[in-house]
Amino acid sequence: MSVHGGGQRALEYYPCRYGESRILFRGPRRQLDGDYIAFLGGTETYGRFIETPFPAMLEKHLNVSCANFGVVNAGVDLYLNDPSTLELASNANIKVLQIMGAQNMSNRFYTVHPRRNDRFLKASDRLEALYPEVDFTEFHFVRHMLGHLAEISEERYQKVVEELRMAWIARMKNLLTLLRGPVILLWFANHDVPEGQDARMSGDPLFVTRNMVEAIRPRVAGVIEVVASERALNEATKGMVYSEFDACAAAELMGPLAHEEATEALLKAMSELPNPKG
Repeated sequence: MSVHGGGQRALEYYPCRYGESRILFRGPRRQLDGDYIAFLGGTETYGRFIETPFPAMLEKHLNVSCANFGVVNAGVDLYLNDPSTLELASNANIKVLQIMGAQNMSNRFYTVHPRRNDRFLKASDRLEALYPEVDFTEFHFVRHMLGHLAEISEERYQKVVEELRMAWIARMKNLLTLLRGPVILLWFANHDVPEGQDARMSGDPLFVTRNMVEAIRPRVAGVIEVVASERALNEATKGMVYSEFDACAAAELMGPLAHEEATEALLKAMSELPNPKG
């Protein structure tokens, strides 16, 4: 059974590919031979369980093609490892880059899958030396692995988080250099950007702090912070489309009203750029 305000139908994402990329993006496929806006990011940009995510809402308002290059559980590495998508995104008149967590990317401690960035592939010699008591072959997902490390030793876990944060800043600077032209950086979450260095395993985008955002602010046209309103959070899964099997996953995501709030904020930001349509 699917849930949609009492409805009984499944959500169709119309998966498609662009260029020579092997990644399946959310469709329908947009024409990219004229003016267009590119959206890069994770689960929220993709719009899992959302009929009309914020990229599609913006397309209706702006009357210009909006290519959704968002991928569920994406990290920065997904784009750096996909030159075809990166080239298409860089050619867009405007790029909207959702801030993604620092955990889903390869670093000096572990390697993730190049396209499914939440999948843990291998621990480095450095991580095995830091946690000699851990059998890393038991893990398939990054969050599971990190949660286990935090339980064993908070002090050693902090070293891993520090590495992730440094790698995130470096990787984001690299990505922003490759994305030619104006880039709007989007914080889209159910909470404010953390001011401290809390390393708890909660609150996507994971491990990203105010200092990290400020470190890359000079490289973007603007930073838009969209924190879902109390009303949007109270509506929970209202208006989302998901099966009973996915009910728990849907409950962890923001709903359609939050996407409307993101759309309004991005419309304002784009109106302040020289020309949203190039």
